[in-house]
Amino acid sequence: MKKNNLKLIIVVILAVVALYFIYSATSGTIPKALTDFAVKDTSIVTKIFLTDKSNNKVLLEKKAPQNWSVNNTYTASNEMINIMLKTIMRLEVKAPVAKAARNNVIKRLASSGVKVEIYQTVFRIDFWKIQLFPYEKLVKTYYVGDATQDNMGTYMLIQDSDEPFIMHIPAFRGFLNTRYSTIANDWRNHTIYNFEISQIKSVKLEFPSTPEKSFLINNVAKDKFTLTSLSNNQLVPNYDTLKLFDYLTAFRDVKFEFIIEKNSNVNINQDSILASSPFNIITLTEMSGKTNILKTYHKKGYPDETGLDDIVGIYDKDRLFASINDGKDFVIIQFFVFDNILRPLSYFVNTYNVKKIH
Repeated sequence: MKKNNLKLIIVVILAVVALYFIYSATSGTIPKALTDFAVKDTSIVTKIFLTDKSNNKVLLEKKAPQNWSVNNTYTASNEMINIMLKTIMRLEVKAPVAKAARNNVIKRLASSGVKVEIYQTVFRIDFWKIQLFPYEKLVKTYYVGDATQDNMGTYMLIQDSDEPFIMHIPAFRGFLNTRYSTIANDWRNHTIYNFEISQIKSVKLEFPSTPEKSFLINNVAKDKFTLTSLSNNQLVPNYDTLKLFDYLTAFRDVKFEFIIEKNSNVNINQDSILASSPFNIITLTEMSGKTNILKTYHKKGYPDETGLDDIVGIYDKDRLFASINDGKDFVIIQFFVFDNILRPLSYFVNTYNVKKIH
């Protein structure tokens, strides 16, 4: 009886081994490690490092949920971070690279690919919901190349592999390499202002060329503000309270369109623009005492807007240049976004009596 049981056990073991080899043979000859690009659990991703052969480097670090930094200097765009996390989670192999194209693809990956390093929090002891001794670990390294000819896939290569693959995201039509930008500004949060009224101590708006439009709003008590005309330094006693409160709410979620870098291909002279007189100067002081200064500058209109070439006084009707972050960044802003902030003094009251400040 015991001999029969032993024989049965041996037969079962052999059958399992045979099935394993049969499955392995029919499921392909490429080892899984060479195609394992995806990161299944992005909730524990702590850091993503991107670098290219031009020495551009981007370090994205998670500081808290929905709070990432760029190169330890700027706040990252949550939208961009979420796109990246979804990308690294949903990556799948679309097809192996054809043998005839393999060497060329590898050469391009080596010369112009983006190296991607992904880090996660893991535990030295992780067993049956018991997780002890966490640490940060590099869990994935791969290279991202250019798009396929039909733009429906992207060449990628796992580190220490010589087998590149065409990668894609199922149900997404397009290429993925643009999602792995090594330009730090591409990852930055575009927010300039995001304040509640209770967080604002004062707002000063200056119109250097038309000083009669300039004013200062001061928060003097809870829900109590003063409005001062800067052209004569006099209080405006009978301003429209609802309009003033409406004006201050305009400082919620205000964003710039994009950053203009000094070495960019945009044909402008930043130094010349910044040396000129601003169109507006906005000085917002927070309750904490921190001051934010934004200066706007007119942007020349395009010839097709006027039908004329470079006429002095003809400006872009949709956009302005702006200097933000203590002059560190030069950006494009839209009138559509800033119209409610660039209000003149007359917006609050058209005719008024003023009271002299003592």
